[in-house]
Order: sequence, then structure tokens, then C-alpha cells
Amino acid sequence: MVEHPPRTADGNDVAVEVLDHTVAVRPTGEIDLETAHSLQLALSEALTYASPAKPVAVDCSRLTFCDSSALNALLAARRAAQETGTVIRLAAPNRQLQRLLEITGALSLFPVDQDPPTAGCHPREYPDGLPQ
Repeated sequence: MVEHPPRTADGNDVAVEVLDHTVAVRPTGEIDLETAHSLQLALSEALTYASPAKPVAVDCSRLTFCDSSALNALLAARRAAQETGTVIRLAAPNRQLQRLLEITGALSLFPVDQDPPTAGCHPREYPDGLPQ
């Protein structure tokens, strides 16, 4: 497992962690216009370690808020990932993020996992978002 130092923007950290079966991106706090660049950089770095067999999983469990800037970073990374056949998954999104994805129509673009990624674990499939 390789862990890279977090990027900090206004007190928000975004760590990139290369696990056995996934590359985890772990943002913390609020991702908005001021901090979305840190997420964007972390996602770009994660994609350098990812492959079709090793997806990127964005661990949303420590996020408290995401705005359209965060969504744009996720969508841009998804577009880049598609070019190499790689998938970007969202893990443990809170209600606010899930609602943002629903109202923008972006929920169907990301596989959603109930739990954050851990070493040695394969993500569970939820193609239509979290079970209700």
C-alpha cells in the first residue's frame, strides 16, 4: 500500500492511497469553489495509479459539503478515466452529496458503494446508487 501526503486547501485534506484492488481518494471537510482544486489534483494523481482492473474510489465518508465545483471535478475525472477504461466510484456519500448527484442527473454516472474502500476489499456493486 502506498499512501501519498494529503493536499491541503483551507484546512481541507485530500489523501490518495493505493490499495490492493482500488485507488482511494479521501477528501475531508467541505469541497467548494475554494477547495475543489485540491480534489481535482488528487483525482488526477489517483488516475495515474488506476486501471480498468483497479478503479478509483472516492471515499466520501469524511465530506461535510460538496458544491457544483466538487461535482465538476468528479465529472472531469470521470471523463478522463473513461479514456482508459477506468471507473470512478463514490463510496459512502452523505445525503447532501447524493442529493446533488440526483438533482443534476449525475448519480447514474457513478457506481456508488455503501462503505469506504479498505485494503483487500472489493467494492460492492450498487449500479443505481445506495439501496433505499
